[in-house]
Amino acid sequence: MGPPGTYRSYEELSRQESEGVDYRIHVREAPSPIALMALHGGGIEPGTLELADAVAGSDHTFYAFEGKKPKGNQALHIPSVSFDEPRALRMVKKSAVVITLHGCEGLEEIIYLGGRHEALKARIKGRLQKKGFAVEERPKPSLQGTHALNVCNRGRAGRGVQLEITYGLRKKMFAALGKSNQKNHTRTFRAFVSALREALSRGITASMGGP
Repeated sequence: MGPPGTYRSYEELSRQESEGVDYRIHVREAPSPIALMALHGGGIEPGTLELADAVAGSDHTFYAFEGKKPKGNQALHIPSVSFDEPRALRMVKKSAVVITLHGCEGLEEIIYLGGRHEALKARIKGRLQKKGFAVEERPKPSLQGTHALNVCNRGRAGRGVQLEITYGLRKKMFAALGKSNQKNHTRTFRAFVSALREALSRGITASMGGP
């Protein structure tokens, strides 16, 4: 519909794009206080929907906004600080802690860890590093996911975690990175999912509070 970042809110997007045609919303609720979210799934940031879905499994709540346009899905990229899709906001309000998975540019195989929940970030970082992943913090403060309005920080605890996965690493997680990655998971994909699930299985109580 336009260049990247065409829409600043879901209200704007929904006036021009058709649900079920241009985009699809996935919601699966679970009793866990943790929600896994991919705000830019499908053709927007390929691979993030599948990763969030796998990490959530049947234990944690899952949400994804999936870009389904034949081309130009970047126009559907609503910034995390202004993401206002109603089903997403309802889910965030019901969750103690929100973890968002994003894709970013870069051929290096890096995971950028951000958000306000320092204890859970440290737990996730440790598990990922044990699996051999390179985990860093964005040098630029504005990209570190610490804004109060960032979706990851809008759960009941007021702090969450944001993971940004480079294109180079996401490409290694799928046999063919694209808009349909359902069964193309690699050993790297499984290692990432395992690391996060391990961190969350030990972090549910901590997720209710902590620094």
